[in-house]
Amino acid sequence: MTETLEDIAKAMVAPGKGILAADESTGTIKKRFDTIGLASTPDSRRDYREMLFQSKEAMQEYISGVILFDETIRQKAADGTPLVDIMKAAGCIPGIKVDTGAKKLAGSPNELVTEGLDGLRERLAEYYELGARFAKWRAVITIADGLPSWNCIKANAHGLARYAALCQEAGIVPIVEPEVLMDGPNSNHDIDRCFEVTHWALRTVFRELNDARINLEGMVLKPNMIIAGQKCPNQASAEEVAEKTIKCLKETVPAAVPGIAFLSGGQSAELATKHLSLMNAIGGLPWSLTFSYGRALQAPAIKAWGGKPENVASAQQAFTHRAKMNSLAAKGAWQQSHEMAE
Repeated sequence: MTETLEDIAKAMVAPGKGILAADESTGTIKKRFDTIGLASTPDSRRDYREMLFQSKEAMQEYISGVILFDETIRQKAADGTPLVDIMKAAGCIPGIKVDTGAKKLAGSPNELVTEGLDGLRERLAEYYELGARFAKWRAVITIADGLPSWNCIKANAHGLARYAALCQEAGIVPIVEPEVLMDGPNSNHDIDRCFEVTHWALRTVFRELNDARINLEGMVLKPNMIIAGQKCPNQASAEEVAEKTIKCLKETVPAAVPGIAFLSGGQSAELATKHLSLMNAIGGLPWSLTFSYGRALQAPAIKAWGGKPENVASAQQAFTHRAKMNSLAAKGAWQQSHEMAE
């Protein structure tokens, strides 16, 4: 069966399903393991991710695809089965993080630009052979006094477009992720400032995608929600977050894009779910709205697991619960009472 970019992108944002971001770098997953007193080794990282991927209900019913790290796409489960095959057996699409990280932007050391274009065509060809059918590239935009600069917005939008073009050339769906940080070093901006910067960033990204001749029906957008900075004393209500996020997206994202899979960006697991559900309850949207969460899907599971084999079942239950809650949110059907009912 021929897999078109459009078909893969649609499957990634299928009704009631979302994407598990399990692409933490070795450094990031070490920080998460530190919270449970577990050494980060190739085996412990494999055991943790295998535990998630073996959560049958979550993977079959609520997760459409998984973003993997380079190490993980090559790893085998404890019984020798490639982790990619476990995902495929559950009906999930394997994906891969392909950027090499955000580095200081020359001329503006308080801002970041994402690197990784060198050799990307060859890496994408290898990842395709390893089973990846979508990829992810994250650009980071910081709000502070006088920031972001036009140089930062432009450089990151251009990098995202070049990455997306190389992905589509390789038969891989690009997740385009321009993240305006809610938890940056000076995260005291209000929701209106987040709206303004996100609007600017998304307009610029889609201009660059157009210039790069990206097939918009064969991509997925992964933006931040419109939310006040973490240190802002005036936090907006969940309803205002939903309304302003929808307004921003309607003004910047072409209807041809099949789906928008939000990042959680430092929100609590439950709040990220609530915001997503309220947005979907608004209705009348040209694209699917779903989730592409890392910490907001995994935090309860990693806490329940604690690195101990005897806790695998309870950790899988915690992961499945969060996946189910976000599945409900992707349909606009989540209620606070669902959290207590499980």
